[in-house]
Amino acid sequence: MKRRFNATTWQEGEWFIVQCIEVDVASQGATEEEALENLRDALELHFTPPVATIAPQVRTIEVEVAA
Repeated sequence: MKRRFNATTWQEGEWFIVQCIEVDVASQGATEEEALENLRDALELHFTPPVATIAPQVRTIEVEVAA
């Protein structure tokens, strides 16, 4: 199934950055077209269901944060 997404594009230094508006996925490339192609790949991976080879485990971690 194909689905359309909107992306914002901008340039930071030598890199073109693209970010999907509907999904929190972004990528970059040396050209705008390369960045968009990388975003397509990233979105395909984002929507590919994971296949666990080891059963996932939930773990609790503690992190020091400044208030």
